[in-house]
Parts: sequence; structure tokens; C-alpha cells
Amino acid sequence: MFTVTVLAAPQRANLSRSLVEELRRDWKGGHVIWLNEGIAAEFPVERQPANFWQLWESLQAKGFDLAIQPTQGRRKSVLLADMDSTMIEQECIDELADFAGVGPRVAEITALAMNGELNFHEALVARVGLLAGLAESVIGEVLESRITLAAGGKQLVATMRGQGAYTALVSGGFTVFTGPVASALGFDEHRANELLADEGVLTGHVGLPILGREAKIEALEGITAKRGLSPSDAIAVGDGANDLGMLQLAGMGVALHAKPVVAAQVDLRINHGDLTALLYLQGYAAEEFVN
Repeated sequence: MFTVTVLAAPQRANLSRSLVEELRRDWKGGHVIWLNEGIAAEFPVERQPANFWQLWESLQAKGFDLAIQPTQGRRKSVLLADMDSTMIEQECIDELADFAGVGPRVAEITALAMNGELNFHEALVARVGLLAGLAESVIGEVLESRITLAAGGKQLVATMRGQGAYTALVSGGFTVFTGPVASALGFDEHRANELLADEGVLTGHVGLPILGREAKIEALEGITAKRGLSPSDAIAVGDGANDLGMLQLAGMGVALHAKPVVAAQVDLRINHGDLTALLYLQGYAAEEFVN
């Protein structure tokens, strides 16, 4: 048995009963459950429809997300989340680079790395090198004035923790950012790279080993194993090429507003909804959310 989930952007809340009913009827689905009126609905089907991706494309063009997945085991016991452009709306290293006067060059390297066109390790070393000489105090300024939490993140973490799940922020960014962000969002733990400084000035170096794609996979395997679970018991979310490994290994891997090269390799794609979509995909109704 499979569950089909239809989602609208929360700010528009324009998912109509007629649209969902037409889809259910075409696919001979079961009873529709509204998880949040105007925003999220689901219904069961016996098998994945042959025209699923055709309908997915059509609904994307109208501003709706569509997903299908096995019904059994949808509620996960572990959450692993990327930080930059996932749990926050920015790329931290790009913001630091702007202060250093090398913003365009670093943003260009970031884009190449996130699209999988450049090795993440090499890209990170190159970008951090351009930050050499920047005052360490700038980090606090960036956190205060430029970093904003992504919509739905607090509800996602709080709701899953309220159901006994373990939550980890696992980033290819830096601990000086993941620490405050993890604290603000309520994560149980955070893992990231160490941005090195000497006497209050960034050295242009990053601590080794660098946490990238493989380290995210290892984090998923280690965190679940420590709890007597497997990666199939986890939901992972990210947007960049270095997230692909954990997205493909997790029981529920969600490409959130992801780069095209990433989304093309992940079946669960959220392009219009926010982070609460991860709760709807697990079958949570809005009244179950912890705010």
C-alpha cells in the first residue's frame, strides 16, 4: 500500500478539495485525509500510478507538490538535516565572503559545489582560503543581521522530538554557525566543520577532516546505529550535491528546494512547501504540530 500526499505552499493555502478528489478518483485511491485544510491532504493507493511523474510535472506548474511513498513505516525516529539553504535561508560562507569583499567569487564556487560540478572538499578549502584575514567578530555580525531560520523548521524539530525522535543538524558549513542555529531550532546535536582562527582573525584554513558528503552518510549510519535503528528509520533533508548520499540512504530522503541536479536523483521533492512538508509526508496533521 502507498500513500499519496498533495501539498500547497502554506502562504497560499490554495489546495482545493476538487483537485485532490479528481486525483484520488483518477488513481482509484481510498478515503482522503486532510492534514491541514488548503495545505495538505493524503489518500492511499494500492500501487504507484504509471502516470505519477506526468501528474507531478503538471501540479508543479500549478504550484503544488506531490509525493508517493510506501505507507508502512512513514513516521521516522531520527531527523538529519542540512543547514545552509535548508534549515536557514542563506549560505553562511557566502555571507562571510560578502563581508570579506570576495562575495561573488565565493558564491560562484558555492554554486558549482552544490550543483555537483566541483568536489566539495576542494571547493570548501578554496572558499575558506579567500576568507583569510577576516575578523572573527564578523561571524557574530552575520548571525545577528543576515541569518534567518527557514519557515517550518521549529515546528519540524519540536514535533519530531515531541514524538521521541532524535534530531541532528549535519552541515558541510561551520560549527560557529551550526551551534547557534541548532540551539535556536532545538536540535539534539550538531556536526559541522571547524573554521580556524588565530588571535581573532580567520586563518583561511578549516579543521581536518572535512565534513562533506561521506561524513553525512557516516553520521546517518552512526546516529541510527547508536539507537539500535537503521537508516531506514530516518528522514533526511537537504538541497545540495553533498546531501545526496544521506538523502538516498535514509528511509525518507527529501530534496527541499534543491538544486536541479540533486532533485533529479531524489523521488521526494518539495519545491513549493516549507519544512512542515516533512511532517505532512510522515502523516502528521497540523493539530499534532508542536509550535
